[in-house]
Amino acid sequence: MDSFSQPVSLADDARPLVFPPDFRWGSSTSAYQIEGALDADGRGRCIWDGFTARGRILDGSSASVACDHYHRYPEDIALMAAAGFDSYRFSIAWPRILPAGAGAVEGRGLDFYDRLVDALLEAGITPIACLHHWDLPQPLEDAGGWQGRGIVGPFADYARIVAARLADRVRDWMMLNEPNVVALYGYGLGEHAPGLRLGEQGILRALHHQNLAQGAALRAVAAEHAGLTLGTVLNLQPVVADSDRPEDAAAAARWDAVWNRVALDGLMRGRIPDALAEAMAGFILPGDEEAIRHPVDLLGVNYYSRMTIRREAGRPFDAGWGDPRCRRRTDMGWPVQPEGLCDLLTELRTGYGNPAVMITENGCACDDVVTPDGQIHDADRVLFLHEHLESVARALADGCNVKGYLCWSLLDNFAWAEGLSKRFGIVRVDYDTLKRTPKDSYRYLAEVVRTGQL
Repeated sequence: MDSFSQPVSLADDARPLVFPPDFRWGSSTSAYQIEGALDADGRGRCIWDGFTARGRILDGSSASVACDHYHRYPEDIALMAAAGFDSYRFSIAWPRILPAGAGAVEGRGLDFYDRLVDALLEAGITPIACLHHWDLPQPLEDAGGWQGRGIVGPFADYARIVAARLADRVRDWMMLNEPNVVALYGYGLGEHAPGLRLGEQGILRALHHQNLAQGAALRAVAAEHAGLTLGTVLNLQPVVADSDRPEDAAAAARWDAVWNRVALDGLMRGRIPDALAEAMAGFILPGDEEAIRHPVDLLGVNYYSRMTIRREAGRPFDAGWGDPRCRRRTDMGWPVQPEGLCDLLTELRTGYGNPAVMITENGCACDDVVTPDGQIHDADRVLFLHEHLESVARALADGCNVKGYLCWSLLDNFAWAEGLSKRFGIVRVDYDTLKRTPKDSYRYLAEVVRTGQL
């Protein structure tokens, strides 16, 4: 079995850290985390609305206003342009387009994305649209959500509807965002919407049905529009065993199959990992593996850290994760391991035919402090970004086919179950006044974009 397990050292490498002239730079956001306006213009309800209403957000906040990007998007586009960004990944809110998840189309939702796309293009910024960033319409969840095959048709129809409206101007399309996170935290552990604890089978079913829906959507859009760049966004993490004990190695290999390979091998190879074939046999039908395979023009990769795995009974797939030896951590408690990004890109080059890749998320939550003069000197985030860009530059020098880097995130935002308490933005949002304040990390990235080097 392939494994993201061989570290690539970045030390003592004197090659210049430069990026090619056509390298794309920008930032990513998601609709639910920044738009607010949850009751505006006919938007339907999504699973995160219900999750919030049940009191499941740790700080008690909601996304009802968030960054109010729905009304303030011109200001946010101006910030991107001032930084020199040429690309922006945003998500379409499925319940804005199809309030019931399927059926009647809400034209005012499409109108909003028309305005957003036109404003981006006017500013010289290439839009990258992601069709599903976790805001599944509640009626579809009520009908089984990602646990059943009934979701496949509605997702393909939704993709077709949005592309019909925007594909004349939006050339870059991503289908899903992080299906592994949706499956584990939404249907396995219940820590994200819809908040279900369905165990290992729930995780695997959610992964498989996202794969099927993704394949159907890719085919639907490709059949009706020529010349588009089609892809999807995966959260990939090198998996390493916590020790050389056989039980830890076995747990790591099985977790790698669940976390990385169901989505990656399904898309790229049309293959379910051998380690999971028996567990998934009950809901994989003849033809499914061919249906989930589809060539992509651009693979979006979200990277935050490695995963260090030990055998821990009672956890899904007996996999306990966490690296107690890693001393540097973000405000989310996640390890800071920039070398893992180079490991990951190298594995995609050597094991998957070197596909065109864009880093579609990379960033960190920091406990930002506003100084008396209103500035945010987020040195930890600047260092985090610099080290990860070093990793990307090394991978490029080694022949990895990396097309661009989008930081997470442009704005502080609603950080899912953490609410408004964790700040990931290179621009601070004051949630009382909604004032935007660029941080030092914003200025750092702007300088890298300007010079094309570290």
